[in-house]
Amino acid sequence: MKLYKIAYVTLIGLVSLVSNPITKVTDKPIIKVQPQNYALVNYSKKVEVLYNSLDSNNFRLPKLESFTKALEGFYLLREKGVVQKDLLTIVDFSLSSREKRLWVIDMNLNKILFNSLVAHGKNSGDDYANDFSNKKESNKSSLGFFATGEVYNGKHGMSLKLDGLEKGVNDNARQRDVVVHGATYVSNVFLKNHSRLGRSQGCPAIPVELSKKIIQTIKDKSCLFIYHPSINYVEISKLVS
Repeated sequence: MKLYKIAYVTLIGLVSLVSNPITKVTDKPIIKVQPQNYALVNYSKKVEVLYNSLDSNNFRLPKLESFTKALEGFYLLREKGVVQKDLLTIVDFSLSSREKRLWVIDMNLNKILFNSLVAHGKNSGDDYANDFSNKKESNKSSLGFFATGEVYNGKHGMSLKLDGLEKGVNDNARQRDVVVHGATYVSNVFLKNHSRLGRSQGCPAIPVELSKKIIQTIKDKSCLFIYHPSINYVEISKLVS
């Protein structure tokens, strides 16, 4: 379901509006909606239709809020050719590290392909990530939209380069060696022994047994979005800079 072809024209005028939901007035019989918000309501309905029609593949669905934010960037980046695959990876750092908070979604099939544990940076927080950075040697996770790059073999085996697409938010990802890789501290065994996942130096680390499959699926210019509700990343100037 290639909704980005339909939604893109609307999205350009709405991408900054979606992050500010319409306030519903409950003590008046008539709710006045600004004219520019009619298209926003229409876009939001399309997102909800897509969300509700997702084939979960027996996985848990991502939260609607993180899914909506991810779609905003995906539509724009796909239309601009910055990402070239109909794949969307969502990492939701508003969730506990004990939860499976990474999703890989095939936007053509409208189907979740993977739902996995994923670690955050050791200086971003303990069980929950709440502090983020774009600085070298911060050992913190970065947020926002990334394009996946090339595969290489490093100290963690097969790994995947990431290019941050938001200036000042994550554009130092490649220089910081923030990559997708497998790690033994991202496992149910580690969770059982420590009541949380282990933490990385800023990389979105995933379980070793899934790393090759996920990396091979999302490599080479697919969209990866790391979400947290503390910051609004949806700025077109950053995404296309």
